[in-house]
Amino acid sequence: MAACLGWYLNAGGVHPAFNSALSNDPLKAMVELPAVGWLQFVLGCGAIEWLGQQIKERPGYVPGDLLGAAYWVDDSDEGWVSYQNKEINNGRLAMLAFAGMIYQDVFVGDYGDMMYKQLVR
Repeated sequence: MAACLGWYLNAGGVHPAFNSALSNDPLKAMVELPAVGWLQFVLGCGAIEWLGQQIKERPGYVPGDLLGAAYWVDDSDEGWVSYQNKEINNGRLAMLAFAGMIYQDVFVGDYGDMMYKQLVR
């Protein structure tokens, strides 16, 4: 969901942190990013993965519980199970939406929020 928001903010020419000299097209900006930016990205993702592995090695770990919610709520609570299922489904929908945005940029050549605007004209 954050990827979708970031894609449209960047495509709209808005960056919350700085006034970027990179292209507003997210795929072109990916190519224009300097090597030190890619290094920061890879190290940041690697740190999150390492932290996830360390959490999984703790005693009493329940699969899928990286933040320790199983300590307070167990899987017998129907409301909690419903909440978890909603979050999984929202994440799946966001992954499909992001794949659609990449398809739109690569195959249609438009990275904005109106994929079919040429049909509307």
